Amino acid sequence: MDRQTRHQQYWKSNTTLVAVLLVIWAVPSLGCGILFVDALNGIKLGGFPLGFWFAQQGAILVFVALILTYALVMDRLDRKFDDRELPKEDAS
Repeated sequence: MDRQTRHQQYWKSNTTLVAVLLVIWAVPSLGCGILFVDALNGIKLGGFPLGFWFAQQGAILVFVALILTYALVMDRLDRKFDDRELPKEDAS
């Protein structure tokens, strides 16, 4: 497989991963925090309505988990396509 094909597959995998993670993030942040808040507010979590919890904390926690997931999956993709960042040689 030539370098150009590997590069295209790498970026296709990268953009697919980003799209999937953005959709996953939209569910708790937009869906649970805004669209379904009335239904979720009937459930209490720590004395607060669940819809409020998702709007204030849930989306942020999911975002942090997705950052970690992205870093781990991209590390695997870098190894798979052997596209790791190597230290630059000293030009002097």
